[in-house]
Formats: sequence, C-alpha cells, structure tokens
Amino acid sequence: MIELQNVTLTFPDGEQRITAVDNVTLRGDNGTVTGITGPSGSGKSSILAVAATLIRPDAGGVLIGDGSGIVDASQLSKKEATALRRERIGIVFQQANLLPALTVREQLLVMAELGGSRRSPRATRIRERVDGLLDAVGLSAHAGKRPHQLSGGQRQRAAIARGMVHAPEVLLVDEPTSALDQERGAEVMCLIADLTRDRGTATLLVTHDLVHRGAFDDLVTIVDGRVASPLADAPGAPFRERLAKFS
Repeated sequence: MIELQNVTLTFPDGEQRITAVDNVTLRGDNGTVTGITGPSGSGKSSILAVAATLIRPDAGGVLIGDGSGIVDASQLSKKEATALRRERIGIVFQQANLLPALTVREQLLVMAELGGSRRSPRATRIRERVDGLLDAVGLSAHAGKRPHQLSGGQRQRAAIARGMVHAPEVLLVDEPTSALDQERGAEVMCLIADLTRDRGTATLLVTHDLVHRGAFDDLVTIVDGRVASPLADAPGAPFRERLAKFS
C-alpha cells in the first residue's frame, strides 16, 4: 500500500514559492493500478517524485507498507530513503533508460549489485527472479539482446521488468506509453495491470493517455496541483476488448 496524506510541495521562485502539489491525498492499494492524470504542468510528476522519496514534501506524509510494516517515507533521511527505494519501491521512467552495453537479462541482474554484497539474500533473490520475470513480460527470447536491437515496446517491457525484479511493494510508472503507438501502448498497459495484480504491487501510474484508462482500478485527476472531481466513466469497450482488436 502507498498513501499520500495531505501532501504539499513548493519550489522557490525568486523571493516567493510556487506550489506544485497542494494538499493532495491519494492511495494505491496492493494489487491495484491507480492512474494519475491531468494537464501538463498540473503537478503529476511532482506527486510521483514525492511518492518515490526523490523529493521531500513541505507538509504531509507518504505511507508505504501494511500493518506493522508501515513507514512514513517523508520523514526519512536521504540515506534511509535510498534504502527504501532499493528495497521496497520500483520506478519505471518515461524513457526506458536502459544501459546500452548490457543485454536485457543483464539490465535486471545489475539490480542485484546495488547497495550490498553480491552474496546477500537480496541479491540472491533478485537473480532467482530474473528468468521468470523475463518470461512474464515476454522477453525470454530476447534476453541476450542489447537495447538497440529491441523495439520501443520491448525496451519498455524490459524497463518494467527491471523495476519489478526486486519485488517492490510499490511501483511508480511515469507516462509508459508516451513514445509508443496505440497498439504497443495497450500491450504495455495490459502488462503493467497483469503484473500488478499477479504480484500484489501497489502501482501509481502517471499518464496523459486516457484511451487506456480501463487498465486502472482507480483514476485521480490533478489540476493546478490539486485533486479534481472524478472523471465520468469512459465510453466504449472494456480495455481488454479494445486490446483484442490488435491481436
């Protein structure tokens, strides 16, 4: 679970401060995808940065976990926040940001090298998950390829697998379909929804592309840094029916 409680974030602008996020409260439960949408400059990416512990908010809390394992990430030191991201948060950026020299399989394996010994229990668990996750995202046959040998959709799938290889409790995804056509975008959104539910992850996903909104369990609209009124249900066929026409 991840819950932002009354989060406010401001940035300096000369002698004044600009409010990027204004008293926002939202929640993502385990096994669900919560979409965050809104116009450009509305504060969506700032919300994701706060959720990822990359920016400390001026006010409010960021609760991650369940039961006795809940932590308020907004109160952590930089070192503690880094450890939290490494252990409990997965991030998928707008661009895949794959390392050019590494194969798809190596992109995931390198996560085992971060923040500790290669022989640590965490590193061992990551290495054990790699092949299964590559199969889950449909990249087993491409595991030995490097990024330049992959399509845009395949690169995004690799980035999603990398973001989930350490079995995070929370997955944060920024505009995963922005560089993809509608068919590939639908495939990626379906993949994120399936992995979220299969692995019980709480996923927050920022998007402008509401054609895929059927993949969300909940949708939050941000306008001028605030949560706006919920959107009406989208017309048309359910998400998986729309995806089927591309098969």
